[in-house]
Amino acid sequence: MGWVEHVIWWHVYPLGAVGAPVREPDDAHEPHRLDRLLPWLDHVVELGTNGLLLGPVFASSTHGYDTTDHYRVDPRLGTDEDLDRLVEQAHARGLRVVLDGVFNHVGAEHPVVAQVLAEGRNGPRAGFVRVDWDHPEGPRTADFEGHRTLVALNHDDPAVAAYVTDVMTHWLDRGIDGWRLDAAYAVPPAFWARVLSAVRKRHPDAWVVGEVIHGDYAGVVAASGMDSVTQYELWKAVWSSLLDRNFWELDHALGRHAEFLEAFVPQTFIGNHDVTRIATQVGPEAAVLALVVLMTVGGVPSLYYGDELGWTGLKEEREGGDDAIRPALPSAPADVDAHAHDVLAVHRELVALRRRHAWLHTARTSADELSNTRYRYTATSTDGAHRLHVELDVTDAPHATVRDADGAVLFAR
Repeated sequence: MGWVEHVIWWHVYPLGAVGAPVREPDDAHEPHRLDRLLPWLDHVVELGTNGLLLGPVFASSTHGYDTTDHYRVDPRLGTDEDLDRLVEQAHARGLRVVLDGVFNHVGAEHPVVAQVLAEGRNGPRAGFVRVDWDHPEGPRTADFEGHRTLVALNHDDPAVAAYVTDVMTHWLDRGIDGWRLDAAYAVPPAFWARVLSAVRKRHPDAWVVGEVIHGDYAGVVAASGMDSVTQYELWKAVWSSLLDRNFWELDHALGRHAEFLEAFVPQTFIGNHDVTRIATQVGPEAAVLALVVLMTVGGVPSLYYGDELGWTGLKEEREGGDDAIRPALPSAPADVDAHAHDVLAVHRELVALRRRHAWLHTARTSADELSNTRYRYTATSTDGAHRLHVELDVTDAPHATVRDADGAVLFAR
């Protein structure tokens, strides 16, 4: 799966990006909303990224993570053929495509939930979802992290493994290049091992990344058969070090990161659909330093749509608290403002730097200077033949410099 060594993802949340309604009925139904992403494919290429990581696209009740049909594109986005067209046009531009699969749970309105409850504890599909048949108020489905609209699947049931295998294979057959496994941390690794071994018999080159927030990253990868997991430890250390002016935390996280790289290559990020945008978290100047880290350490990096345009947005723990970080894209890249062009230029420069130094995929870092407000590290290729020297400083105004092995400046802000 050598293509992963060169990929940099552009991560987009489709329902938000195309302006689809999330919590209210789609009264002003517009067919083919997914086509609104097509004008942005050239933007993805010009940014220097070469992969399209799509958030949920399957039929669901609200935000996409409450799936009601894994075999059908959400009608708010369009049709299966619209997704086929998006994948085809992405591939025509050299972009890989990964879909977001929610296989820990289904939406409460998924037909299988009603079927299980209607057929009872002895029904043919009784084991498909977790149900407390003896609950005092009557049969009660288990939920995901207290969300009653998200019904937990029973991963001990072989029928669930067969179902997930079939869904993953179906869309890989249709042309996608891999999967992001939502809430992978909540699913037994042995389940993923059964599913992925079956999927890889037909699609050995598919890349699979699991959403894992805490825990034994390397152990999960080894036990599950996934290729990668989300590097939340590094994400937290990057923004926290910049915000708190404490580069000791980042240095510690990079030490842990080096250990992970011995076992697998994590998916690295400074923004996604679930977290406050980096420009809001640390400010626009320090956000550049976060991007420098992302592009000069080992990993499979992803950029969250809009971060390259300097967008801000605060994640809040309330209904609708994700709206600010999942907004609609303009109709075309040309419609962005002057500030966005400035931020975009910085992103293009750093993405290009990353692309010119493909060895950074598995690079290790070592500290050369470390204080609360100043951090210099060297990124070195695994064979020791290549080096980059990175300097981060928040003593006064945040600034960063990247030099090659001979000391020539490759980037400075």
